[in-house]
Parts: sequence; C-alpha cells; structure tokens
Amino acid sequence: MRKYFIFLFLLFSTALAAQNSIDGTISGLGKNRVFLLSYFGEKLSPRDSTLTDSLGRFRFVSGNNYLQGMYRIQWGADGSIDLILNHEDIRFTTAKAAAIDSLRILSSRENQIYYDYSRLDRITQSQLELLLPLVDYYPVKDSFYYLASKELERIQRVQQIKQDSLGKMYPDALAVRIFRAYQTPFIPAGMTKDERLNYLRQHYFDQVNFGDTSLLRTAVFANKAISYLSLYSNNKLPQKQLETEFIKAVTVMLSAASVNAEVYKFLLDYLVGGFDKYHFDDVITYIAENFQDPYSCEDQQRKSSLQKKLENFKKIAIGKPAPDFNLPDPKGKVIRLSALPSENTLLVFWSSECQHCRDIMPRLKDLYDNQKPKRFEVVTISVDTNRTNWMDFLKSGKFSWISTCDLKGFSGQAVDEYNIYATPTMFLLDKEKKIIAKPISYRDLDQALRDFRLIP
Repeated sequence: MRKYFIFLFLLFSTALAAQNSIDGTISGLGKNRVFLLSYFGEKLSPRDSTLTDSLGRFRFVSGNNYLQGMYRIQWGADGSIDLILNHEDIRFTTAKAAAIDSLRILSSRENQIYYDYSRLDRITQSQLELLLPLVDYYPVKDSFYYLASKELERIQRVQQIKQDSLGKMYPDALAVRIFRAYQTPFIPAGMTKDERLNYLRQHYFDQVNFGDTSLLRTAVFANKAISYLSLYSNNKLPQKQLETEFIKAVTVMLSAASVNAEVYKFLLDYLVGGFDKYHFDDVITYIAENFQDPYSCEDQQRKSSLQKKLENFKKIAIGKPAPDFNLPDPKGKVIRLSALPSENTLLVFWSSECQHCRDIMPRLKDLYDNQKPKRFEVVTISVDTNRTNWMDFLKSGKFSWISTCDLKGFSGQAVDEYNIYATPTMFLLDKEKKIIAKPISYRDLDQALRDFRLIP
C-alpha cells in the first residue's frame, strides 16, 4: 500500500511538473476578461479566458495539450501581445495603452529572445529602408555611394552575426527558428534594383526550414508567402499579366515546400483561399491542374475538402461546361440548368443578407429587363436558409428572371460544385452552357456582356 501511495505521489508530481503558467499584469486594464488564443498560420483560435483582478493581474495554466508555438493574449477590441509557449513559465508586465512599447518579459527565455531580437530587427529594417534608395539613385562614382554601400552590408552582417550567435546559444529556441525563417537573403552592395529583385526571388527561402512543422503554429509561413508574392506584384500590370507573375511565385513556393507534406498542404490551402478571395482564377486553375493535396485519397468519400476544392476549380475554369444542377424555384418547380433553352445564361449566387447583393440586384434587373431582343437569361441561386427572407426580397424586387434556392445555404450541392464561398459570385455561360466569363463586379459584368455583344 505504501508503494502504491508513493506511485500516486510521483504520478501527481509529474503531472504538476508538466504544467506551465502565464502570469501577466496589464496596468490600466482593471477588472476585465483576457483571452488566450493560439496561432495556426494567420488564423487565431480561442483556447482559454480568465478575469483579471483590479490591478490587471491574471494567470493561465497551460497543460500538455498546449503545443509549442505562438499564442496571443488579447483584451478588449484591439489590445494584445503575442507570446511564444515552449514549455516554460512566462511572467510579463505591460500597459493597456502601449502594450508592445511597455512590455517587459520578467521570466521566459523564449520571449526575451523574441522581443530583444524584434527590437533589433525593427531598427535594422528601418536603416535598410533608408539606405536602399540611396544606393539605388545616388551617383555610383560619388564617394558617398561607396560609404552607403559599405554601411548597407555592415548592417546586414551585424544582424546575421547576432542571429548566428543566438542559434549557437539557444539551438532549441523557437524564437531563433522564427527569425531565421523571416531573415531575408544578404544583399550584396552594387546590385541594381532589378538585379536585387531577381536575387531575392531566387534566394528568398534559403533560410526557411520547411520541415519545421512547429512554425505552422506561428504566422511565419503565411507572412513569408505574402511577402514573397509582393516581389512579383506590380499594380501597373493588368490582372491577366499579374496572374502570370503570381503563377511563377506559386511554383517556387510550393516546390520549396514539397519537402514536408504538412507545410505543403498548409501553403496550398492558404494560397488557394487567398487567390479565390481576390478572384485570381487563372492562378487557382493553374494550382488545381498542377498541385494536389498530399493527403488526398482516390476514394471520393475520403477525399479532403481541399482536394475537392481543387478538383472543383478545374471544373469551373473558363471554357469548361458549367456543372449541371436541379434547384427549386419559389413555386417548387425544379429548374435544370442544362434544360434551359437560352442563348446565354448568367448565373448569380447571392443572399438576401448580403448587402453587396442587395445593391447589385436592382442594377442586374435593369440590364435584364431592358434587353431588346432578349439575349441572355438570368438564373439566381440564393444561399439563404430562411425561405421568408428569400421570398420577401424577391417580392420587393419584382424580378422576372429565374430564381432558385434549396435553403441549404453554403451546404447546397450547386454551391459546393461552383466553389461558392462569398456572394455575389457570377458565371456567364454560352448556348452550350460553357463558362465564358466569371465577372467579379457589376463593371466586369457590364464589360463581359458588351464583349460578347449581349448588350449594346
């Protein structure tokens, strides 16, 4: 029996030892609720919450289910600080009014490294931002150009030496791995602006360890992807040409990330979601045709949502037959897309709760009603789940086109097959029901209708 109690005591002691605490004081906050959120890419998920005392003091206790990564302490609408959790106790103080500037890490090697280096990095980046225009535009033969070039290289070397030193002292620190991933390549002096851009495009991921899955629980890979895309971005380019440039960037990124299935899948999903949001259809189609979810399975029932999304994007590319559907109209009559005899068809996915939809629908009505002769049919597919809301809006608008809704919201079959994640979304079809345009806005729609001579 004595041995049994000793065993329980040791087990209990081990469990306690596995617990780590976050003790914080936020002066000026008073009694309030603070939240602990975890990062996965740019996404933040709530993990815990607690109340502060009158002095703004609080404590979180993290268990074994708190994986190594970046977390956020958040209060109010815009108050927050980010902390690294890596199986150590954390103590800090800050002020509600200036959370970052007043932050003091009292206990936590990881966060002391992180914030000390962050301050150095901010100074370094500010210096480089001032120097780069000088070496770009100052006369090469001038003595000041030589001094500016040497200073440019010196500043970068100082940062590299600091980073290498931290890496040797704290080889297991997540903070060091974060900074190494964020580190931009060393830029030799003497490069022209174009040479520097090409150099960065080729060497941007030299210090990124795509095999380090702990970085998934930070914003590193998401931020790195956005900053790499910025090397290919040019607001003077038309969208088609810009998409061609982004395709080059996507190829480099996903090829580099292919060494690790988890990181590769994260970037694939992140890029698809981002390009879909901004309607860069050529980029999405390219991704869908050339890359796939590494965890996909040929069994249709077990395919990942990402893989299904990629396959659907291929199906709804311009030039492809529009996926057929059967949807009920307000009287319950089933409308089959392929059975419509119209010369052209405009599909509009919308919602009565979407303000952009409510704004565009009357303008679409004017286009539709003023056709002489009638050249295109409009079929609206509502993602409403409340029949009353759907019908009330239809009655108020007195629309004479074909209206459909299965009241399944974003879970409907047509919504799924057309990869609808936002409203309004439009597809213009020809007589054979092939997709000929995917206008984003009313202006795009007006131009597409004119291009295909459907309106004067």
